[in-house]
Amino acid sequence: MRSRYRLRSYVLLLSFLSLSFLSLGQWWKKTEEAEKERSKGMLLLTSEVQIEATNAINQMYNFKFPESEREFNYLKVKYPEHPLPDFLLGLVQWWKMVPNTQNEVYDDRLLEYMDRSISKAEKIWDDTENPEAAFFMAAAYGFKGRLHAERKHWARATLAAKSALKYLEYSREFADFSPELMFGDGLYNYYYHFIKQNFKLLRPVLWLFPKANKQQGIEQLEKVSYQAFYTRTEARYFLLQIYAMENMSEKSYELAKYTHQNYPDNPFFERYHARSAFMLGKLDEAMEVAKSILNKIDHHQVGYEGVSGRYASYILGYYQLYIFKNHTEAKIYFKKCMDFSIQTASLESGYYWASVLGLARIAYQEGDYDTAVEHCKEVMDKADKKTSQYTEAKKLLSEAKKARRKKK
Repeated sequence: MRSRYRLRSYVLLLSFLSLSFLSLGQWWKKTEEAEKERSKGMLLLTSEVQIEATNAINQMYNFKFPESEREFNYLKVKYPEHPLPDFLLGLVQWWKMVPNTQNEVYDDRLLEYMDRSISKAEKIWDDTENPEAAFFMAAAYGFKGRLHAERKHWARATLAAKSALKYLEYSREFADFSPELMFGDGLYNYYYHFIKQNFKLLRPVLWLFPKANKQQGIEQLEKVSYQAFYTRTEARYFLLQIYAMENMSEKSYELAKYTHQNYPDNPFFERYHARSAFMLGKLDEAMEVAKSILNKIDHHQVGYEGVSGRYASYILGYYQLYIFKNHTEAKIYFKKCMDFSIQTASLESGYYWASVLGLARIAYQEGDYDTAVEHCKEVMDKADKKTSQYTEAKKLLSEAKKARRKKK
C-alpha cells in the first residue's frame, strides 16, 4: 500500500514538473516573440545585446580598452555578419586618440573597422533595406568624416559627410532610432555654423549641404545626452567642447563633473572637469583634479599624456603665482606646462604662452629684468597679436625695460 502511494506521488510529481517545464517553455517562447516584436528584429534594439554591450561601452569610456575590446570581439564572434561589433571596435580606436587627436597611430585601424562596418551594413541594406543598416552606414561614415576633418583632409571629410547625411535620411523611417539619429542631426546643425564662422576657406563647400540651426543643434545634443543608449556619451563629449566654445561655463562645469565622476579614468573628461572648475574659480576642486591628472601622468596611466598635463600644470602654476604668491612652485608648474606643450607640438597654445608670460612676471617681481624682457620678447615674437598674452607681454616688456634702466 505504501509503495503504491509512493509510486502515485512520483507520477504526480513528474506530471507537475512536465507541465511546469512546458509552461516555462511556452513563457520563454512568448518572451522571445515579444522581444523580436519589440526590437523589429534589429540588433541595436535587442535587450540582450544592450545588456552585453553596456559594460563594454562603459569600460571603453573609462579607458579600460583591453576589457572593452574583449567584449566587442565576443559580440563579433556571436554576430559575425552584423556591422555593430566592427563599429564598436572602431569607436575604441577613436577613444584611444581622443586625449591627443594629433596622434595618428590609430588612424588606419579606425578606418579599417569603419569600412568593415559599412561593408556589412551595405549587404544588409541591399538585401532588406533595413533602416538599422542605414543607421550604421551613417554612423561609420560620420566617424570617417571626423577623422578626415582632424587630419584636414577636407575633400575626404566632405564626401564622408555627404554619405553620412544620405544614410541618415534613409534610417529616419524607423522612429525608434530617433534618440540615436538626433545625435547626427545635432552635430550637423551646430557644426554647420561653426565651420561657417571659423573656416572661411570651407564656406563654399557648405553650399553642397542644407542649411542648419545652431541653437537647435545644441538642444538636440542635450536630448541625446540623456535619452539615447549608444550615442549618449558621444553627445556629452561634444557638448563639453561646445559649452566651452559658447562660454556656457556653468553647463560646462556640471557636465564635466558628472562625466568625470562616471568615468574617473577618462583623461578627456577629467581635464575638462579641471578646466571648468578653474574657469568658475573653484580653487580647491580645480587644484585637486589637476594634481590627480599629473599623478596619473607620472604613473603612466592609459590616456594620460602631454595635452592633459598642459591643462593641469598651467592651472596649478596660475594658482601658485597669483593666489599663493609662491614663485618657486609656480616656476615648476609653468615649466612643466611648457615641457608638455613641446612634447605635444603645441607651442601655439594659449597655455604655453601664458606660462611663458607667468615666468616673465615672476622674473620681473624678483628683479631679474633681463629674463623678464627675454620672456616678453618670446611671447611677442611668436604669439598671435590678437591674444591677451601678446597685449600683456607688450605692456610688461615696457615696464621691465624701464625698471632695468633705473636699476643701471
